Amino acid sequence: MVLQLEDLTPRQIVEELNRYIIGQEKAKKAVAIALRNRIRRQNLPEDLRDEVAPKNIIMIGPTGVGKTEIARRLSKLTGAPFIKVEATKYTEVGYVGRDVESMIRDLMMVGINMVKQEMKEQLRDKAETLAEEAILDILLPGSGSSTKTQGSALGKLFSTGTGSSPRTGTGSAGQVADQRTDGEASSQEPDNASDPKQETREKFRQRLRAGKLDEKEIEIDVTKSSGGPNIEIFSGANLEEIDLNLGNLSNLFGGRKKKKRVLVKQARELLIQEEMEKLVDQDQVAEIARTRVESMGIVFVDEIDKIAAKEGRSGTDVSREGVQRDILPIVEGAKINTKYGVVDTSHILFIAAGAFHISKPSDLIPELQGRFPIRVELEALTTEDFYSILTQPQNALTKQYMALLETEGVTLVFTEDALREISKIAAQVNSKTENIGARRLHTILELLLEDISFRAPEMSGERVTITDGDVRERLSGIVQDQDLSRYIL
Repeated sequence: MVLQLEDLTPRQIVEELNRYIIGQEKAKKAVAIALRNRIRRQNLPEDLRDEVAPKNIIMIGPTGVGKTEIARRLSKLTGAPFIKVEATKYTEVGYVGRDVESMIRDLMMVGINMVKQEMKEQLRDKAETLAEEAILDILLPGSGSSTKTQGSALGKLFSTGTGSSPRTGTGSAGQVADQRTDGEASSQEPDNASDPKQETREKFRQRLRAGKLDEKEIEIDVTKSSGGPNIEIFSGANLEEIDLNLGNLSNLFGGRKKKKRVLVKQARELLIQEEMEKLVDQDQVAEIARTRVESMGIVFVDEIDKIAAKEGRSGTDVSREGVQRDILPIVEGAKINTKYGVVDTSHILFIAAGAFHISKPSDLIPELQGRFPIRVELEALTTEDFYSILTQPQNALTKQYMALLETEGVTLVFTEDALREISKIAAQVNSKTENIGARRLHTILELLLEDISFRAPEMSGERVTITDGDVRERLSGIVQDQDLSRYIL
């Protein structure tokens, strides 16, 4: 559910996040305040508004404790453009120092798609009307000529005569008249000063809306996608950056059309999509998206600890520090060229995250540290947290598995003791091996339910109850063998 940003209080934001994320109250509170500050900033006088910078956040904690999920749910909650990037991406071989700007171009693309989809939904009614008229034009190819000619064309389309196909057989206009719905006037009735071609069109409109023509096959013209790759060409440091989308070159010439034979019900949706695309004002989309990205955009930079360079080091640490210095101006506020216009990053919210189990936040360059004034430490998950994760969220894993097996006619039930045992094993394995947080539950449940998932199609109508004994029987041996658990769990 997307709520209006201005209506969200910090408490409401936390309550919404609680529906999907267990614990981590400090982090939830921090992002809730950061989001609310955006609303407060909009109410400031214009001269002061530009001076208020976003309070960027660094989340510190092991993997799988909810860092990414908090940021993702926050963007869904508010309808804000959101993108996740890994900082390590910019240390790859061949990095030339400008690729960091691609995160803003990608964020702008997300904003464009969001706004375009919203505008399409607003224009859907009009597009449906245009698509309906287009289908009627195809069904009534002789609408501009005499009634007799029109009837002949329709008879050819809908004839069900012997030895011919219902879709493509040949027949007479009389056969078309025999297919009219109850209450429809015969084409042989006298003309009461009304246009007979228009009357016929209206009759077919009623049949089309009633779904009675859905299985008829027609030929339509659809815009053919070029299928070309999107290529970004970066110029030198002293030249304006060029972003060239080869996939859109065909749009300069109005796009290429190709004929396609489909059923009427399929043609309707294809034509609706095409009409919505035509109705959308691309310039307006770009302007709205740019404003939304600049004022509401969220960039989640994961694995930022991997680019933390320790003082006095050389080699790869030099590259990592270079990445930090390239990210710095974007976080501080820079104007990035995109194919949809220049995007100012001054008020985009940046949320960084990292485990920092080898490095520490102070290993980041001082300038970058200063741009992330809020630091939140996320806690490792306990046995009780795992139990809550399995039972409370709307998208809990147990609910997902139950729904999946329900599609096979199998009723899956977990006893409370079984859930407690699963939680205990997850916490135990995390403490003995690598701590991967809640992701451990995915591995454990998949192994626990492997046989049931395999045999589910043969168990339709059965009820399967998972007890704590089943959990211990299936998993305890693996947990006790630490060498084996490293590979399996």
